Amino acid sequence: MASKSLYVGNLPYDVTEQDLRTLFEAWGPVAETRLIASRGFGFVEVPVEKAADAITAMNGKEYKGRALVVNEARPRSERPSFRDRDGGGGWRPGGSGPPRSGRPGGGGGGGGQRKGRRDRGDRGPRW
Repeated sequence: MASKSLYVGNLPYDVTEQDLRTLFEAWGPVAETRLIASRGFGFVEVPVEKAADAITAMNGKEYKGRALVVNEARPRSERPSFRDRDGGGGWRPGGSGPPRSGRPGGGGGGGGQRKGRRDRGDRGPRW
């Protein structure tokens, strides 16, 4: 029997895979559950022909004081990788970085203006 993976979000952090399975068994045998409890979401695989009914019935339903978010899970290839997302990570000029000297304690973390650099040549002021 073919199954479809559904994303289930806004789960309480104390939910178990068995709780998730029990929530969706009304729409046929649950093939698999994957719970990311520390993040408050999981995935459940239900029969393809019942997936739309499960989404309609469970999306927005209150469970243990939280309104569930249920929709069709996107395949891994459609999700942006962690590094492609905006807003974080990676090296940025002016931020703290690896130590610039071999002195104990690091001797500075990069960023900021270097001491003694007064002349900007013909480039004008920095602001």
